[in-house]
Amino acid sequence: MKEYVMGNGAIALGALKAGVNVVCGYPGTPSSEIIETIAKYPHEGLHLEWSVNEKAALEVAAAAAYSGARALVTMKQVGLNVASDPLMSLAYVGVEGGMVVVSADDPGPISSQTEQDSRRFAEFARIPVFDPASAEEAFEMIQDAFTYSEKYKTPVIFRPTTRVDHGYAAIEAADTYTPKSFEGFKKDPGRFVIFPRLSYKNHGMIEERNVRIGEDLSSYRFNTAEGGPSAKAVLAGGISYMYAKEFLQDHPGVTLIRIATAYPFPESFMLDKLKGVEELLCLEELSPYLEEQVLKLAGRYGITLKVYGKISGHVPAMGENSADSVKNILKDFLGIESLESSGGVSDAPALPARPPVLCAGCPHRASFYAVKKAMEGEKTYYCGDIGCYTLGNAMPLDMVDTCLCMGAGVTMAQGFSHIDKDGKAFAFIGDSTFFASGMTGVVNAVYNEADITVCILDNSTTAMTGHQPHPGTGRNMMGHVIQKVSIPKILEGIGLTKVITVDPLDLKAAVSAVKECAGLKGVKAIIFKSPCIAIEKSSKKCTIGDDCINCKKCIRETGCPALSLSEGRVVIDASMCTGCALCSQVCPVSAVKGGV
Repeated sequence: MKEYVMGNGAIALGALKAGVNVVCGYPGTPSSEIIETIAKYPHEGLHLEWSVNEKAALEVAAAAAYSGARALVTMKQVGLNVASDPLMSLAYVGVEGGMVVVSADDPGPISSQTEQDSRRFAEFARIPVFDPASAEEAFEMIQDAFTYSEKYKTPVIFRPTTRVDHGYAAIEAADTYTPKSFEGFKKDPGRFVIFPRLSYKNHGMIEERNVRIGEDLSSYRFNTAEGGPSAKAVLAGGISYMYAKEFLQDHPGVTLIRIATAYPFPESFMLDKLKGVEELLCLEELSPYLEEQVLKLAGRYGITLKVYGKISGHVPAMGENSADSVKNILKDFLGIESLESSGGVSDAPALPARPPVLCAGCPHRASFYAVKKAMEGEKTYYCGDIGCYTLGNAMPLDMVDTCLCMGAGVTMAQGFSHIDKDGKAFAFIGDSTFFASGMTGVVNAVYNEADITVCILDNSTTAMTGHQPHPGTGRNMMGHVIQKVSIPKILEGIGLTKVITVDPLDLKAAVSAVKECAGLKGVKAIIFKSPCIAIEKSSKKCTIGDDCINCKKCIRETGCPALSLSEGRVVIDASMCTGCALCSQVCPVSAVKGGV
């Protein structure tokens, strides 16, 4: 029967239909729902896991693909950086079973550190990339990706973008799915043990093979041309193709060319579709990849062609495209006069600013506040990381001085400690991120005699990406209850002699723990342990008594969104309050009652 599912759900159902045997990944918006969807559907005989990071996920999947099984790996675009070490080598070694690496790109960026383009990574790694334009296509194309992977014995990248991942479509879902049968691993050290001589030989094979793949993809069903022929044509990829197609329905005389497999570039297909074209507009998100390929093609074959796009300045160099922005670009390209719509909203008031903020009652707010109070008057460096707690940078907390990438908070704090002996360096990292990329940083700190305080904000989940389990939660994606991996024992095993676990909502104890650790030399750790408020919260609410002096300290210092002013007086929004009682501990006259 048909099910109405998110684009990520369509990718999951497509992989199940393709007979996937092993699925690994690390949560990251906009890709997280792929694995979560597979967990909800019948998947007997399939191994499913949230790996500790993307590198681990890809390596687990690689062994499965060596054995002839079909393997799916999921991540977001910055996760591909973490997985790049095994991926680059795997491109040389190759696979037996189909192996698809989903790298969800995030134009905008909406929830990422970068706007990097996974098509570039596919070219860099010399492996094919598939670029779906809709959730319906993603369902079909992920199955094709497995087929091409097995045909050419290479991993492939599958590159949806945020609007494809989070769009919806009706997909035919089966009652049961059967994983592919496979023969198992056949030992062959001459192939599966990578050495320089093997890499040199396989590099030549890859370059020759990619020419054949490009020719093969020239007849791929999702590389299409519609309308025309015409002197003016539009080239598009991904979601931009859907925007262009919607507009050009009213202009059927214009050729719309769509490239779904950006690398290896389908040259024969493109050369055929460029016949008679004098001007070409390239519509794509992130980098001008298709535009550059066409310019190379025109130069190599002596084609006289005007090419417009990001390089020429006709398409924005950054951010998302939209139906409206593409419409305006196409109107300009086609010389169509814009008419003012009678239903315009130009006189509508501006939308209110809603900057991201830690949830009301979030224990991370209390953790940051405890460190801030304990270190008042001290010279400090506060190194943040990737997670909800990045929002500790917002006023009034102002407790994140740096945030670079996952795990970097721990190692950057070490850099500050080495170049400034007078400052106090703190690293803030979540429990999931600690398992993903924080442990090696702590080892580095101990080995290289850093003087830092590691603050592990342990809310017992991976909150930012949808509350996925991790090694410290005691359960996995196979539905098994497992022994929790102990963060304190890991730290002690690394060699830390001072590890304090404290409830950040106990402000006095938390401040005391920070002062104790900050006064010691070497590597120390404070585990601020309190569950995510979205998972566990008190039914008790805080209230403000008549003895409130309206000093507004609770608002000024915590920034809790449940606190606000009404007619000049401090009030608590009962619908938002979680009863964490941090505000009652901040109040100088104990006017806040209840909670906890």
